[in-house]
Amino acid sequence: MRNPLSVVLLNWRDMNHPEAGGSEKYLSEVATGLAARGHRVTIRTAAYPGALHRETVDGVRYVRRGGRYGVYLRSLAALGLGRHRADVVVDVQNGVPFLSPLVRGGNPVVNLVHHVHREQWGVVFGPAVARAGWFLESRIAPRVYGRSRYVAVSESTRDELGGIGVDVDRITVIHNGTDAVADEHVSRADHPVVIVLGRLVPQKRVEIAMQAVRDLAVDHPDLELWVVGSGYWDTELHRVADELGIRDRTTFTGHVSEAEKHRLLAEAWVLALPSLKEGWGLVVVEAGVHGTPTLAFADVGGLNDSVRDGETGVLVHGGQAEFTAALGALLDDDAGRTALSERVVEWVTRFRWSETVTRWESLLHAAAERREDQPRPGDNRVGGHREADH
Repeated sequence: MRNPLSVVLLNWRDMNHPEAGGSEKYLSEVATGLAARGHRVTIRTAAYPGALHRETVDGVRYVRRGGRYGVYLRSLAALGLGRHRADVVVDVQNGVPFLSPLVRGGNPVVNLVHHVHREQWGVVFGPAVARAGWFLESRIAPRVYGRSRYVAVSESTRDELGGIGVDVDRITVIHNGTDAVADEHVSRADHPVVIVLGRLVPQKRVEIAMQAVRDLAVDHPDLELWVVGSGYWDTELHRVADELGIRDRTTFTGHVSEAEKHRLLAEAWVLALPSLKEGWGLVVVEAGVHGTPTLAFADVGGLNDSVRDGETGVLVHGGQAEFTAALGALLDDDAGRTALSERVVEWVTRFRWSETVTRWESLLHAAAERREDQPRPGDNRVGGHREADH
């Protein structure tokens, strides 16, 4: 049996952060899963109002220092000063990299990437910052992590990383899992309900779903839209709802509990996911547990991996008009929607957090043992490595 590892994970937010999303859910599941298996796990993340600077939850030690950007410098300083004795450090690169290899002296670092942010820089920032951010992500990070292992959450993300110069032989794909949820007492709504779930930020493009609901309301007078989640774009979306005249059929729930989230997903007819970019789309499999199919755009990275077009959901080629037409077709086709529902339930059974944690555990042991040696050709899967000596 392998010895327990000491693992430090660096991310700009934790699961309880007001702006937490799928990336934080993924990290939380991996961290708690590793801790439950006896590993010493620390998450360094940003501080935020109401959060303790240090605490231990579900066996995971949390250290919160720095703000949205200060967390990067504070984390690097802590590693450089030797405040964490880690067998492996995991950087979570959400656009901006932590660049831990600069202070790790060749000791193991794994870089976790959910998706490449090429399109998103210009949506969130002005031109100058967008260019600098993209340069950091696409030119600097691949060099700094040149001897590190990468983890991508989808095959599409792996391919995108390869496109910016990352050696694909160093990339392991480890998918999201999903929760096992009992919803036998939750019934599908008796009228059409479209749900949008996620952080309320511009790149999620919730406005596309709102426009579609407005256009379809003529033929579906009882159509509702549930916007579930929180974020700084909330006020703008309320304004759009008023402007479109759909405020009376749109419910903004704000942040909800996990139980409430799953209840809403189980009741909805369709999950609308018009996002500009997703590395995988955790909400796709969360909805799929309840037999709720997803409608999304075909040119959005990891959604091509999590949604099987025509089998577990629908991927749209085009823009607003095509999205609206596809949503209308789903709402009108009870038999087709039922078939999608049955197939998506079967599809998501292959994604379990326990398997995600097992693959991470194997990869981290391999990284600790090999000390970032050069990978063997084609070695982009975990397994088959020698046992640790320590």
